[in-house]
Amino acid sequence: MPFRPFNPNAPVSRHYGNLPHWEQQGTTYFVTSRLADSLPGDVIDHWRALRDAWLNARGLASPEQLDRLGGEEKQAYHREFTARFHELLDAGHGACPLSDATCAAFLIRRLVEGHVSRYHLDAWVIMPNHFHALVEPEEDSDLGDIVQRWKGGSAREINLVRGISGKLWHREAFDHIVRSEAQLNHFRRYIAMNPSRAGLKAGCVLGIGAESGLSADAVLERYGLQPKQSTREL
Repeated sequence: MPFRPFNPNAPVSRHYGNLPHWEQQGTTYFVTSRLADSLPGDVIDHWRALRDAWLNARGLASPEQLDRLGGEEKQAYHREFTARFHELLDAGHGACPLSDATCAAFLIRRLVEGHVSRYHLDAWVIMPNHFHALVEPEEDSDLGDIVQRWKGGSAREINLVRGISGKLWHREAFDHIVRSEAQLNHFRRYIAMNPSRAGLKAGCVLGIGAESGLSADAVLERYGLQPKQSTREL
């Protein structure tokens, strides 16, 4: 599909949980979904306390009010808290079942099975306790439904092979509408370099569309990118 960035003049659907979620038809999203045990309670509570103090100091009660801030302050928020959130995931907390090739394969199958028919899957990476993906839903497809299919189907299979039951995925995913071609390439680079930044040589899988098992260099070369830029630019 041709890339279409966020259009500030087109309709946007907004809803909120612990994170803000914007949806706009025809756009591409950077999606992160994590396992339920990927962030211990004390770790996420500390992150949330710092985030809320930062918001309160600017007269905001919650992240859903970020639109009241100017562009520079919103960027500062994402550098401080969105980027930090992803760094905490890369620390590798929890049981990390996705580092097992069999478990990762269940998720890969769910990711790629709707590629072309229900959505266009761009670059993606499966990390030990979370995944990132760039995805553009087809016009009759809903982002929330797509992500739930990925998580729900893979959870049953992963729990079965591990011989356990119960909640595998954290309920709420992080999603961000891609604003520009430059930002799209930033997220592609972030995905490609995520394993090496986290210090991983195994237990992770990189892909583009229905292709899997790619190297970081192969992903970067596909898009004509270089391995640069800070992780704190998310």
